[in-house]
Amino acid sequence: MTVTVATLGFPRIGPRRELKHALERYWAGTTAQADLLATAADLRAANWARQQALGADWLPSADFSLYDHVLDTSLMLGAIPDRYAAADGQAGLDTYFAMARGSSRGGDTSCAHGASGTTALEMTKWFDTNYHYMVPELVAGQRLALTSEKIVDAYREAKALGHETRPVLLGPVTWLTLAKGRDVDPFDFLDSVLGIYAAVLGQLAHAGAQWVQIDEPCLVLDLDDRQRAALELAYERLSRGGPKLMLTTYFGPLADNLSLALGLPVAGLHVDLVRGADQLDAVLAAAPADLLLSLGVIDGRNVWRADLPALLDRLEPVAATRDIVLAPSCSLLHVPVDLALDTAIDPEVTQWLAFAVQKIAELATLRQALNDGRDSVADTLAASATAAANRRTAARIHDPAVAARLAATTPAMRDRGASHATRQAAQAVALGLPAFPTTTIGSFPQTAEVRRARADHAAGRIDDAAYAAFLRAETARAVAWQEEAGLDMLVHGEFERNDMVQYFGEQLSGFVFTRAGWVQSYGSRCVRPPILYGDVSRPAPMTVDWWRYAQGLTDRPMKGMLTGPVTILNWSFVRDDQPREDSCRQIALAIRDEVRDLEAAGARAIQIDEAALREGLPLSHRDWQAYLDWAVDCFRLCAAGVGHATQIHTHMCYSEFNAILPSIGAMDADVISIETARSQMELLAAFAGYRYPSAVGPGVYDIHSARVPGVEEMVRLLTLAQAHLSPDQIWVNPDCGLKTRRWAEVRPAIAAMVEAARTLRGRTAKATWQPAETVA
Repeated sequence: MTVTVATLGFPRIGPRRELKHALERYWAGTTAQADLLATAADLRAANWARQQALGADWLPSADFSLYDHVLDTSLMLGAIPDRYAAADGQAGLDTYFAMARGSSRGGDTSCAHGASGTTALEMTKWFDTNYHYMVPELVAGQRLALTSEKIVDAYREAKALGHETRPVLLGPVTWLTLAKGRDVDPFDFLDSVLGIYAAVLGQLAHAGAQWVQIDEPCLVLDLDDRQRAALELAYERLSRGGPKLMLTTYFGPLADNLSLALGLPVAGLHVDLVRGADQLDAVLAAAPADLLLSLGVIDGRNVWRADLPALLDRLEPVAATRDIVLAPSCSLLHVPVDLALDTAIDPEVTQWLAFAVQKIAELATLRQALNDGRDSVADTLAASATAAANRRTAARIHDPAVAARLAATTPAMRDRGASHATRQAAQAVALGLPAFPTTTIGSFPQTAEVRRARADHAAGRIDDAAYAAFLRAETARAVAWQEEAGLDMLVHGEFERNDMVQYFGEQLSGFVFTRAGWVQSYGSRCVRPPILYGDVSRPAPMTVDWWRYAQGLTDRPMKGMLTGPVTILNWSFVRDDQPREDSCRQIALAIRDEVRDLEAAGARAIQIDEAALREGLPLSHRDWQAYLDWAVDCFRLCAAGVGHATQIHTHMCYSEFNAILPSIGAMDADVISIETARSQMELLAAFAGYRYPSAVGPGVYDIHSARVPGVEEMVRLLTLAQAHLSPDQIWVNPDCGLKTRRWAEVRPAIAAMVEAARTLRGRTAKATWQPAETVA
C-alpha cells in the first residue's frame, strides 16, 4: 500500500506579504497591471517549487487568488451583476476589483473622490473562519456563462514550470449555498452552473489534468433536501469522463452527510480528521475499496505542532490496508507561511509551533514513516514526541490564581442589575446626546506616518518619549477634527494600536506574538493573530491612560474602546489543550478589570467589540446553543460590572444575525453597531421582528470600499432603517473602524454622515419609543 502527501491550498500573500504590497501599489496607481500580474506569477511559481521541495506529491493549482477564491468562481461563472458590466467592457481586473471593493466615477477602484459610484459585493465570513469572502449575487433572469479561464490557465502555467498539479475548484453546490439571490433561489441556476463546470472540466482534461480537487465544504453543514439533491445531480453529471474528482470536505465532520458523500460517483474523498477526528472509523467502514481517501490529519487552521508518533498510531493500521493521501485538514490559507521567518518568539513556545511550511514537512515525515518504517525518521519523531511532552508539562501554561478566580465567579457578576429603560434614562442624563447621535466605530486611518513611527519605535530609531509624543499629537488632531466635523460621541483614534486583538494580547499574560506570522483576512488585508498558549490575566491597565488623555481634550463624551473576549479568542490561534470556553472566560475576567478601571477613570461610554461572535458559531445547528450560551456569558461577565449610567456599546461586522438575535439580545448591551451599508439595511428586518430592545447603529458608510458615499445615499439608508427601528433607537456610524482608509476618504464621508444625521433630525420629531422590557 502507498502513502502520498497532498496540499489543498497554500498561503497566497507571500512570505513577506508581497501580494499585499503589489495590490496596494496597483490600486494607488503607482504600478501597472503588468507589474501586479508579474508579482502574482512569481508567487505562484515560488509556492509550487516550495511545496514540491518540502515533499508534497499532489500540488494544487488555481488556489491562488488576487482577492478571493469565491469571487474568482463568480467571475468564472459570469455571475457579474449589471452594475459592474461597464467597468472595463469585459470580465477583466477592473470588473473584478469593482466587485471586490466598489468603484467611484468612471470605474476607477483606486479613486474615491466622487460621492457616486458602484458599491462592492457584500462580504462575510468564510464558514467559521476569519477569512472574508465576497458573497455571490444572483437575480432573476440572470444569464451565466463561462467568463474566466483562470482554472485552466493556472494548470498550464504550472505545467510549463514542470509541475503536474491538481487544479482546485470551489464546488458548485457550495458556491450556490453561499450565493445570495435577489428575488430568486440561487439553486434555480444549478443547471447553468453545472454546464459551466462541465465545460471547465473538459478544458482541464484537454490540457492534460488527471485529477481535479473540488471543494465542497457545504457537506459539513446541515443540508436540506434541495442541497442533497443538488449534490447528487452535480456529481452524477460532473463525473462523466474527464479528470478524476477529489471531493474535498473540511471544517468539520461529515456526520449526517457521510453516506451522501460516500455515495457520490467521485474517485477520491478528503475528510477533516482534525475537526472531525471521530469520523475515521465510520469513513473506513463505509468507503468503497476503490475510493482514494485523503485524510486531513494536520491542522490547517491552527499553529500547533503535531504529535507525530501519536498520529502514526492512528494511521499505521489504515495504511496497511489501503492507499491513502495525507493532507492538512483544509487549505493552509489560514496559517502563516513559515515559522523560520520568526526568530523573536520565545524558544520554549517556538518548539510547540508549525506554520504552513512546517506542516507540509510534518506530512512528509508521516509519509516516510508509513512507507519506510518509523526507524527511517526516528530522530524527527523523537523531537516531535519531546515537544509534545514539554508542552503538556510546561509550568508557564497554567496559573493557579487564574483558575481560582474563574472558579469564584457568580451569577451576579453577569447581571447589569437594571432594565434597559432604567439604564437608558440614566444614560440620557449622563451623556446628553441628540436624536440620531453620530459616532465612529473606533479607529482612524493608520497613515504612512503612523506606521513609520511604529516601525521606528520598534526598531529603536526613536525612544519611548518621542513615540508617545507623536501618538499624543495624532490623538489630539483626531479629537479636534471630530469636534470640527460635528460628531456627537468621539473616539481617540487608536493610533497606538497595531491591531484590535494583538494590542490587547500583547498586554495580557498567556499570549505570544509573531513578527512575520501574517494571515490573509480579505484582499490585501492581513493580520498577525496572537498565539494563546496559556492561562490569561491582566497584569496592568491597558487603555485607561490613552482614554484619560483623549477625554481631557474635549467636553464631548469619549468612548473607551476594548475588544471583547469572544473576538480575542476567535481571532487568535487558540490553545487546544483545554475547552475554548475556559480560555474565553479567562479573557473575559481580564477585560472586566479594564472595563471597571475605565469607568472609575470617568468613562461614561465603553465599547466592547464582539466582531467575531457570529463567526464562532459551530457549523452544525445542533451545537449552536452551547456555544452561544458560553459566548454570551463571557460578554456579560466582562460588561456587567458597571453602573446604570455607563453606556455599554458593542460592534459586530459582516455577519448574518437573524438566527441568533435572542442571544445578541441576551448580551444586554445598550448600543450595538452593525454592518448594513452593503446589504441596504436588510439585516434590520430581523432586529425589528425580534423587537430588539436596545439601540442600533446600522452602518451607513461601507469602509471596506474606497468610494465615498454622499449625503443623499446615507439619508436614504437611514430612511430605510426607520422602516424597522424607532428614531430613538438609531445611531449613525460607519460599518466598521476606519483604520484601513485614507483621511482623504474619511473626512468627506464622515462629513456626509453628520449632515445626514442632521437632515434626519430635521425631518423627524422626537419619538416616544421606549425600550421593550420583554422580548417576543
